[in-house]
Amino acid sequence: MRYYLRSSAVLFALLPATLPAMAAEITIACGDGGAADFCPTLAERWADANGHQVNIVTTPASPTEKLSLYQQLLGSQSQDVDVLMVDIVWPGLLADHLVDLNDYLPEGAADGFIPSLMDNNTVQGKLVALPWFTDAGLLYYRQDLLDKYDADVPATWQALTDTARHIQQSERDAGNARMHGFVFQGRAYEGLTTNALEWIASYGGGTFVDADGQVTINNPQAVEAITLAASWVGDISPEGVRNYMEEEARGVFQAGNAVFMRNWPYVWSLGQADGTPIQGKFGVAPLPRGSEGQSVATLGGWNWAVSRYSEHPDIAANLVAYLAAEEQQKAHAIEFGRNPTRPVLYENAEVLEAHPFIGELYETVMNGVPRPASVTGEAYPRVSNAVFNRVHDALSGDISPEQAIQQLDSELARIGRRGW
Repeated sequence: MRYYLRSSAVLFALLPATLPAMAAEITIACGDGGAADFCPTLAERWADANGHQVNIVTTPASPTEKLSLYQQLLGSQSQDVDVLMVDIVWPGLLADHLVDLNDYLPEGAADGFIPSLMDNNTVQGKLVALPWFTDAGLLYYRQDLLDKYDADVPATWQALTDTARHIQQSERDAGNARMHGFVFQGRAYEGLTTNALEWIASYGGGTFVDADGQVTINNPQAVEAITLAASWVGDISPEGVRNYMEEEARGVFQAGNAVFMRNWPYVWSLGQADGTPIQGKFGVAPLPRGSEGQSVATLGGWNWAVSRYSEHPDIAANLVAYLAAEEQQKAHAIEFGRNPTRPVLYENAEVLEAHPFIGELYETVMNGVPRPASVTGEAYPRVSNAVFNRVHDALSGDISPEQAIQQLDSELARIGRRGW
């Protein structure tokens, strides 16, 4: 029989002395509940093992919408959610609403993580989140189609454009009218910011705002990158790509209807599942580079935090420790292809047997380019909003790439006028 902390004081008096503590009811904000959301399963395993009750809250797939939900909950000091899954760019933004996990985690629970991720999650000396999985953008490609047309994995964005166009047209001529050359995250949301950063930085155009807080976006390399990206829409990319997030892009690629795709590592295991049209037919590679730049992968990932307004921060922190522990990260890597945040797992035989590419991605993850969230602090959501809206305008043809970059430069300068 389970008891909950919301029970009356009379119940406390009736508890046998042998029971160490009352069971608690903990609410966790997981992902979108889709095929790649491992959170509900793990949370329920923790509850079963510890005698607590866990309530699962499904959150929007869009990080932008998810952040808005969190800001509403935390801004009202709501006790409705105890544990939150937070994006890598949010710790500084949400820190005032999160507990210092150093005060609540079990001994040793904060050991063994990639140091840079722990640094990212430490705000003014407070450890506000534990890393769960990390990400870096990848190029997925149809190996069978490259072989069929005697094509190489493209090293540059222009080579991708040319190869995608050739294979797309050839496949359509052969009767596959649904084939597209390249799909990516083109909706006006955080995902487009990550794509735009990869395009622009790989051309040598910088990261929107540099480490010193200077706005650097207005340069010819940025214009060149966005000009090429805008040319994809309606050519090698469907018009609908301007409303694609991760799962929409995956759906097209996994159905066998795209030659190339930009996405995160989790797509690997889903695409290799039994019965999928592309099982055994695709591979992954670093993203292409610009004409004179180098391959750039935006650093991503998600973390676990505890709300400062939780009624049970110690028990919530116990759940966080469980989710981020080596065993759970190992299962996450094996079952979903998620990149661990613990270096030891990049050498784990079972992980590498399930997903050999995880070991190869260690350097990519370690060298991923961060979005300018740390330097812009609380202003980052406005920075990202400006980036994805202006880039989306260019993809839509509403303004030219030159205008998009000039307008973005003005907006970022205005946002940071009084300092970040």
